[in-house]
Amino acid sequence: MSEDRRLPPDHPPTPSAADTDPISSPRGAVEPLRLRPLVPRRPAPRLLVEVDGSAAGAGALVWALREAARREGTVVAIAVLDGPDDVPLGTRPARRDGTALLERVEAQVLRAIAETGVHGRTRISVLDRAVFEALSAAAHGADLVVVGPEGKTLLRPAVPRPPGRRLARGA
Repeated sequence: MSEDRRLPPDHPPTPSAADTDPISSPRGAVEPLRLRPLVPRRPAPRLLVEVDGSAAGAGALVWALREAARREGTVVAIAVLDGPDDVPLGTRPARRDGTALLERVEAQVLRAIAETGVHGRTRISVLDRAVFEALSAAAHGADLVVVGPEGKTLLRPAVPRPPGRRLARGA
């Protein structure tokens, strides 16, 4: 039972919440709550794809672009720079070899983007064979320890759970 009472025209306006200042308010006023920005638990996934110019590599790149769009991730198209195994320490392959590889990978990425329509989710990189093999081994279950100025990080695959008893939900 609400009554619709009208205020007289000379009545002062009622202050709104936006008009009041919580700092100068009397005791018991509520101060604004400052929330920290939300940080995702895990960083966005990165899908590493070796682009070698083959049809299988092109198919893998197309699949990865679609998967990155689905998972809101980033595709890192990788060109692997092969060098002889017996290269002495301190010598590196010519810079033009890496530039030519980057141009080939970029052309393949542009074709895959045109096929899928997925834009803005790709990065291109050239890796030495040793680095690529370490990443591949980690993807297949090997331990990978990354040591840097901030400390050490161990990447170890998750141990699969043994098939145990299932518990009934709500029990």
